[in-house]
Amino acid sequence: MTIVNFTPGAALLGGALIGLAAALLLWLNGRIAGISGIAGGVIYPIKGDLGWRVLFVLGLVLGGFLYQWLGAGAGVAHIEPVVGTPLLVLGGLLVGVGATVGYGCTSGHGICGLARGSQRSLVATLTFMLTAFITVFVVRHLVGG
Repeated sequence: MTIVNFTPGAALLGGALIGLAAALLLWLNGRIAGISGIAGGVIYPIKGDLGWRVLFVLGLVLGGFLYQWLGAGAGVAHIEPVVGTPLLVLGGLLVGVGATVGYGCTSGHGICGLARGSQRSLVATLTFMLTAFITVFVVRHLVGG
C-alpha cells in the first residue's frame, strides 16, 4: 500500500484545528470533545444541551465537504472500500459498541483524555491502537484482504 497525496502541512493544520476545537469546547463549555458522547447527545438529547452538539456534528461533516470543495482534498474521491456494505455496517456497529464499553472513543480518550493526563484514557488509547494493529495484520496477512 502506498500513501497517496500525503501533505504534512494539511495534517499539521488539521491536528492543530482539532486541538483548538477541543480546547475551546472545554474552556467555553466545560465539555470534553469526545465525538461518541457528543453524537450520543444528539440522538438522546438532554434538555438545553442539544444546540451546541448539533453544531459540533454539523461542523465535522461540513468541514470535510468544505475541505474537498476548496480542492485541498484532491485525489480523495478515488478511495473505495475494500469490503462490502454489510462489513462496513458491522464495523460501524462494533465501533459504537466499543465506544460504549470503553466509556468513550478515540477522540475523547486519545485527544482530550491524554492531554489531561488520564490513566484510564492512556489504557483505552493503547487498547484502541493495539486492536487496530491486530485487525490490520489479520485482515492483510491472515485473511488476505
